[in-house]
Amino acid sequence: MELRVIEKTEEELRIEVAGEGHTFMNVLKGTLLENDDVAAATYDVNPEQSGGQTEPILSITTEGGADPLDVLEEAAGGVSTKTEELRTAFEDTAA
Repeated sequence: MELRVIEKTEEELRIEVAGEGHTFMNVLKGTLLENDDVAAATYDVNPEQSGGQTEPILSITTEGGADPLDVLEEAAGGVSTKTEELRTAFEDTAA
C-alpha cells in the first residue's frame, strides 16, 4: 500500500491510498467515523469525475483540535485490531 498526501491542513487531510479498493476503504472510513474527533470521513474512486484518477482518495475532517494524521493512525490501528478479532473468532469457530 502506498500513501500520498494530497492536501493537509490543521483539520483536513486528503490522501491517496494506492492499491486499495472499496472493501478496505469502507472499513477504514467506518473506523474513522467511530472517532468523536472526526467530523467527516469519505473516499472517492470515481475516475470519470476525477480527471482519470483511479486510486482511492480519502478525505478526513476533524474537529476539536485533533490532527487528522493522528486520527488516521489511530483508525489504522483500529482496523488491525478488528481484523485480528475476526481472525480469532473464525479460528475459534472452525476449531
